[in-house]
Amino acid sequence: MSEALPHQTVLLQEAVAALEVKPSGTYVDGTFGRGGHSRAILERLGPQGRLLALDRDPQAVAVARAINDQRLTMLHHDFGALAEAVQQAGIDAVDGVLLDIGVSSPQLDEGGRGFSFRFDAPLDMRMDTTQGETAASFLAEASIKEITEVIRNYGEERFAFQIAKKIVAARSERPIATTGELATLVREAVRTREPGQDSATRTFQALRIHINQELEQLALVLPQAMDLLKPGGRLVVISFHSLEDRIVKRFMRDQAVPDKAPKNLPLRAVDLPLPKLRLIGKPFRASAGEISANPRARSAVMRVAEKPGADSLAGGRA
Repeated sequence: MSEALPHQTVLLQEAVAALEVKPSGTYVDGTFGRGGHSRAILERLGPQGRLLALDRDPQAVAVARAINDQRLTMLHHDFGALAEAVQQAGIDAVDGVLLDIGVSSPQLDEGGRGFSFRFDAPLDMRMDTTQGETAASFLAEASIKEITEVIRNYGEERFAFQIAKKIVAARSERPIATTGELATLVREAVRTREPGQDSATRTFQALRIHINQELEQLALVLPQAMDLLKPGGRLVVISFHSLEDRIVKRFMRDQAVPDKAPKNLPLRAVDLPLPKLRLIGKPFRASAGEISANPRARSAVMRVAEKPGADSLAGGRA
């Protein structure tokens, strides 16, 4: 069995710096993981500051609840229902929201979770192991069409149909219960692949995204985060896949464009529609040094947006 890599938080200092943490501010870490970003935020908060952390993974929740800090509130919660979680915590508005999207290193490196084909383990793939359908259950019941669409849409796999056909044929003889069994079937269906990439990579990614509704959760959380921000508050999102980054990019770009003013209606400058967000800088990527130390950082993209405050609004209309 491969030795698990130590967990390293990607873009740790850069993401927290982008939040511009105020000592007395209120912040949300929507993806606690193992707490790298949360701990860095707590270091910058003063006694009156507050941090709400969310995670759907019970193991992450246990790690957070072991932190003895009255400023930290941890909830076992999907970030897709961010507004509900904030209300549950008794918070009206926040100064910043940080989202580190996708699977975490501990989830990949713990073989029993079923996320990785590096280990032969039960085919689970749920981030929240207390509820929901496992990958094995999905593959046991889904049609060739459904499996094809998941693998093609979420894995961008050009051999999606061949893989789905192989899976359905194999399950007629016995259930596909382990990561090793699935990886073998995919490798038999996919004969060619880019150098250095395992044939099963795209299929495992696609199933993980589908089982955990990752893209749906992301699309739900972004408008909620924007609405919860105080004027001048920051939204910081780190994504690791083009499908995720595309959703973040389009959302921030669309919210940075003001609604069109009514035609033929005279308006003062102060009455013109305003953008809901202001883009901060260009997309940020991990440095060569960080990628060398942590290869998983190579695909990370961080985007930052700010809800315009009174000062920026006045400046924009001067």
